[in-house]
Amino acid sequence: MAPPSELKILSSYLLIPAQLPTIISLQEFTELFPAKLQSSPHIRTLYRDLQSQRNAIVDSVAVEIEDQVQSGRELRRSIARTRRLNEAHEYEEEVEIERLLFGSVPNSKGEKHNILSIIPELEGAINQLQSELQLLGEEEALLQASIEKTVDSMSDLRYGRLANGKLRDDVLEGLTNLQETCKAKN
Repeated sequence: MAPPSELKILSSYLLIPAQLPTIISLQEFTELFPAKLQSSPHIRTLYRDLQSQRNAIVDSVAVEIEDQVQSGRELRRSIARTRRLNEAHEYEEEVEIERLLFGSVPNSKGEKHNILSIIPELEGAINQLQSELQLLGEEEALLQASIEKTVDSMSDLRYGRLANGKLRDDVLEGLTNLQETCKAKN
């Protein structure tokens, strides 16, 4: 059995549990109101409004998931391309190292390195490798930060931290208006 795809993991983690009926049913939502107001049709309207707002957020997260999956595909292609280029250049680098160590003609009887002449060459190679490792470490840190930022922004939906920070106040204001309307009709 193949491992789950990035799309399947993100969708099941962020989209499926984010639907309003998964969090609270209409019946449970209705029971949050006082008993005499539970039969009001405004509660159903309010619930449907919250559901449509929630669905809009879920849809935007679905678009972000698609973008993330596409970005992951592009990153994997880029890594594979870089790997192929590195493998192609490895041979060229080996030939260049041999040329530097043994001269331009392989297997020539010309002057070769001795212990005193090879040490500076090796120290230079060590310094170059260390600088490359440092650059790779910095690049890794940037990629890690980018991934963590993406995961954090996508997990906001999972934990109920919505992009619309005023949603709570809007819901409370709507509920207050609903209560006033119900009191006025009684």
